[in-house]
Amino acid sequence: MKKLTCLIADDEPMALNLMESYVLKTPFLELKYRCSSAIEAMEKLEEDKDIDLFFLDIQMPDLTGLEFSKLLPPRSKVIFTTAFEQYAVDGYKVNALDYLLKPFDYIEFLNAATKARNYFKSLQPAQEKTEKKQEFFFVKSEYRQIKINFSEILFIEGLKDYVKIFMKDQPKPVLTLMSLKKLEEELPSDHFMRVHRSYIIALDKIEAIERNHIVIGDQQIAIAPNYKDSLMEYIRRKSF
Repeated sequence: MKKLTCLIADDEPMALNLMESYVLKTPFLELKYRCSSAIEAMEKLEEDKDIDLFFLDIQMPDLTGLEFSKLLPPRSKVIFTTAFEQYAVDGYKVNALDYLLKPFDYIEFLNAATKARNYFKSLQPAQEKTEKKQEFFFVKSEYRQIKINFSEILFIEGLKDYVKIFMKDQPKPVLTLMSLKKLEEELPSDHFMRVHRSYIIALDKIEAIERNHIVIGDQQIAIAPNYKDSLMEYIRRKSF
């Protein structure tokens, strides 16, 4: 499934910055616009109808988040944010996916975003899901097209314009001309996760987590602070 495109809107700069940081560290979200008012968000909507998810503060001047949400196309969905609990009922009246009460932490945000991802996944026709269940891809390396099976990938290291793909039972990584960001977009997000600006790991190949490192075979891969929360939330969901 492709990343969900997002617009965030809040008239409080600190709240807007926090929301932006949460979106940027969530692997299945793509931030398209940040707006300091619903009026600005409405202008972006006029230019771009292809936005999946809106994070809207309810109380904004001139046009509230609730009022703006009624202008959205049917396919778009909303998660409201507010400091006032009494607005929750109003949020659900306009069919919001979720409601975040300020101040909220990243785990609360991630739970709401995951609910949105599950909603959009449920819209995919069964045939489309089958077609997209790709198990391999090809990359060009040293004048050859090499088949890469998802199940054999251990981790991927980014080196400016190149990536190294480290694979099970292969003594050398496959080196190919591609950005790590581009490869991240193509990999299934339920099996792979960015844990550092230079590393993507295969989640099922994690052997241990020691302090701020992931152990895969004889390799120790650093976990960057801005990716740690999403990784630990994954670990929490898989823990007994």
